Amino acid sequence: MAKMIEQEELERFRARALNPHSNPVTRGGAENDDVYFQAREAQNEHYSKVLPIVEDYMAQVSKLTGRHYAPFTYYGAQDADRVIIAMGSVTQAIEEVVDALNAAGEKVGLVKVHLYRPFAADRLISVLPKTVKKISVLDRTKEQGTQEPLYMEVYVALKGVNAIETIVGGRYGLSSKDTQPADLKAVYDNLNAKEPKNSFTISITDDVTNTSLASDENFKVKTDYTSCLFYGLGSDGTVSANKNSIKIIGDNTDLYSQAYFAYDSKKAGGVTRSNLRFGPTPIKSTYYVKDADFISCSMD
Repeated sequence: MAKMIEQEELERFRARALNPHSNPVTRGGAENDDVYFQAREAQNEHYSKVLPIVEDYMAQVSKLTGRHYAPFTYYGAQDADRVIIAMGSVTQAIEEVVDALNAAGEKVGLVKVHLYRPFAADRLISVLPKTVKKISVLDRTKEQGTQEPLYMEVYVALKGVNAIETIVGGRYGLSSKDTQPADLKAVYDNLNAKEPKNSFTISITDDVTNTSLASDENFKVKTDYTSCLFYGLGSDGTVSANKNSIKIIGDNTDLYSQAYFAYDSKKAGGVTRSNLRFGPTPIKSTYYVKDADFISCSMD
């Protein structure tokens, strides 16, 4: 990655850093109403250059790593009629669900957002199959009084485009709430409803305002890894031991490895849960172990 960085430009950037001893400067001077608006709009010229620069570096990273990066990337059936648009780690779990549903004869897909600002609507449209009729947008935030930011961007960009009939949005993962494959399948199932629910939630049971989608608890995704779940108590060494174990597996075998740790807020003496996975192929399961191959309970 180092060869992608222009070292001279990097040094010039560092030289502009705030330093009261060797480089004292004043920034953020006041602008009155006679010039502020004009100056703010003048920034457009610089911001308009961001997208092609980011795309160029994404292409370089793609070539270097073998992983495809672009402002938006598509995964799933090329003739999909239902698509989820999301960003962040949840997209890997959605890929598992996409594979399972398409293997069962459905036509679904996923658009992964890699660049949120500037939001390039034309790039989004270019990766979306023209067969898509229904879209569900997932945000990992809650906006009271309106809908969430990614949904709003997608709605403005895609309303009336191609064969799209429906665009709904929902929330997931607040405060790292675990999101299982069955929860994500519910998002696709919701799009099949006669009137898909908008502003929905998943992974919880909202019995107050009734926003939640019901999960299909019988739904499973196929995996080829071994999963382990270790219960312990804070400060008993269980978490440290599992961190060492998964590091040994990852560093000294040909297996892919993954570890998630959940802590009780009480810290010492509180319940800890170590979720470990290892297997021969890359692991996409960005959620806690639910059906473990091995379970351990530490009492001291």
